[in-house]
Amino acid sequence: MADKGSASGASALSLQEGLDRIFRPKSIAVLGVTNTPETVPHDIFVNLLSSRFQGTVYPVAPRKRHIAGVRAYDYVLDIPDEVDLAVLVFPGRVCEKALEQCGEKGIKGVIIISAGFREVGEAGIAREEHVKSIVAKYGMRLIGPNCLGAINTEPDVRLNASFARAMPAAGNIAFLSQSGALCTAVLDYAQGKGIGFSKFVSLGNKADVDDVDMLRYLADDPQTSVILMYLEEIRRGRELVEVAQHITAASTNPKPILAIKGGRTAAGAAAAQSHTGSLAASDVVCDGVFEQAGIIRMMSLEEMFNTAQLLAYQPLPRTNRIAIVTNAGGPGVMATDAAIERGLELAKFSSATTAALKKALPAAANMKNPIDVIGDARDDRYVAAMEAVFNDDAVDQVLVILTPQSMTNITGIAQAVCDVHARHADKKKTLVASFMGTKDVSAGIEILQRHGVPHYILPEWAADAMEDAVQYRTWRDRKRTAVAEFTVKKDQAAAVINKAPEGYLTEVDALKVLDAYGFPLMPFELSKSADEAVAIADRIGYPVVLRIVAPKIIHKFEMKGVMLNLKSADEVRKAYTAMRDNVLKHVTAEDIHGILVRKMIPAGKEVILGVSRDHVFGHVIMFGLGGIYVEAFKDVTFRMVPISQATAGRMINNLRTSAVLRGLRGEAPSDIPAIENALQRLSLLARDFDRIAEMDINPLIVHPTGEGCHVADVRIRLENR
Repeated sequence: MADKGSASGASALSLQEGLDRIFRPKSIAVLGVTNTPETVPHDIFVNLLSSRFQGTVYPVAPRKRHIAGVRAYDYVLDIPDEVDLAVLVFPGRVCEKALEQCGEKGIKGVIIISAGFREVGEAGIAREEHVKSIVAKYGMRLIGPNCLGAINTEPDVRLNASFARAMPAAGNIAFLSQSGALCTAVLDYAQGKGIGFSKFVSLGNKADVDDVDMLRYLADDPQTSVILMYLEEIRRGRELVEVAQHITAASTNPKPILAIKGGRTAAGAAAAQSHTGSLAASDVVCDGVFEQAGIIRMMSLEEMFNTAQLLAYQPLPRTNRIAIVTNAGGPGVMATDAAIERGLELAKFSSATTAALKKALPAAANMKNPIDVIGDARDDRYVAAMEAVFNDDAVDQVLVILTPQSMTNITGIAQAVCDVHARHADKKKTLVASFMGTKDVSAGIEILQRHGVPHYILPEWAADAMEDAVQYRTWRDRKRTAVAEFTVKKDQAAAVINKAPEGYLTEVDALKVLDAYGFPLMPFELSKSADEAVAIADRIGYPVVLRIVAPKIIHKFEMKGVMLNLKSADEVRKAYTAMRDNVLKHVTAEDIHGILVRKMIPAGKEVILGVSRDHVFGHVIMFGLGGIYVEAFKDVTFRMVPISQATAGRMINNLRTSAVLRGLRGEAPSDIPAIENALQRLSLLARDFDRIAEMDINPLIVHPTGEGCHVADVRIRLENR
């Protein structure tokens, strides 16, 4: 083997440079090519040729003279010229040696298509770790292994380094997937829908380049305006959120991100014992964190591409106000119901719009929203209706519905719809269409898609996409506040947390931690006898609450370890004795540290605040209605720590039951700012102490506006880190 290359060493490339070697290479070596058609090694090489790649392609095939008419080389080191990208299709067990030679050659971009790595067990894991060490040694960037490959449709590149059946059309949508099999299905689906891509990437095992790296790369990609992701696992959760926030809310050239996260129903890890832990094990954490990042979560590929088309090809809607134009009453009603159910609003037309409609449409037409141009309408009526609504300042989105009837000139109407939109392009209004049916309307749909008008078979699907677009607009325009830094006594909290063993803090210690971080607490003291309890109650004032302090008793109410609303010394003395006698049926005297005496909290609404350490996102904070129903209703919201005041406010407002806190049927509204303050303090506490594994404040009693809130019960579980 002639060594015609030179080792590059581990010279580090920036992420941009490294991924440019993969997506914008000037030369590519395909290692492991064969002359057998309809095999992965053969088809990848042929795909590069047939896609008209704008560089040079070298097949590396030991003991082969040529592949598909192109001279072949025994080893990558035999190639006399520089190579930017190596695509490895050798069997997994051979890849390590080939990759080492790529490093010696100075190649900086690598795609390993081959399987046989960590997905196959211990031997594969070891093989993948060795691959990672080679990549690090030579300063390479790697996509894969076990992937479909990568595609870049830019005209000056035309890279199809994959075994997909066909090169997709060019477009401004980027698609990232961990699943190679899903990629092939998506490409076929998109081709049928006329959807084009800027970049198309199968990440496979993500041994090096992962979703976070790709998001950073696509943030500055001029060909990409919308990013789609299919994720089976998230490894760098906090970085994913930070990068996504930057992309979706950038001051210049922001880009929406749509994501499908697999495993919605998987239990994940074993649920912890606290309310927060058991709720955090559910998929709602991913929902909350994605919303915090500005990622719009999709439930299906159909929904994802329906929304992506709108975001990629149409102006972002300014508001949720829509106008509906239809030639059939039933679909108009369906569209109206779907729109209202999804939080959209039917625009109220101006008098000028109504006058224009009356002048242009027959008397039998419906001039109100939704506009029914009647079943025998041809393109002239559609044009009149659309001109009217596009000129109305109260309309920001337009949905055009067509049902094919014998007199309907489908292609003429489709072209007219596109022409009206083009004439009013300066108004930046969102236009979508639903030509209902399949065969009869296909030619019209093709015209719509060619002109960038998203088409949906059903009006409900159009409403879903419009709702998602409004959601992204709302995210872009949201109120933003910095993470507040409160004056706290961190040393006081550290004195408790740092010396405590693993497990739950005693209630007294937990209250000391909360007190150090400024949580609103009623006066409390620990008593060791009935006489001491009475003396404390006399000192702090009645009514009081007694609470058992015994580490082995977690659920105090169930063990009769809580006595409420004690209004006299006699009641305190009797309650103390009864509580201690009852608890001794379950634990020994040595297990009882004492009985806490605390001033009774006035009545109010009960909410829960919690923290749990998620294995992907780190500390996450939870909020919901509190008390005994929190797990039954599971109406909770999660965010990643730390949070700002604005984020705390959204956590509260996002509850389905948030109206309870705003006041129902004449009830006084609760002190929302006090809840926001408590959430922010809890966020900082979790940020400052990594040993906190779980924490519940349940309930936090919230009083009417201006009267604050108080902690009623708290549990903190620590882990050694």
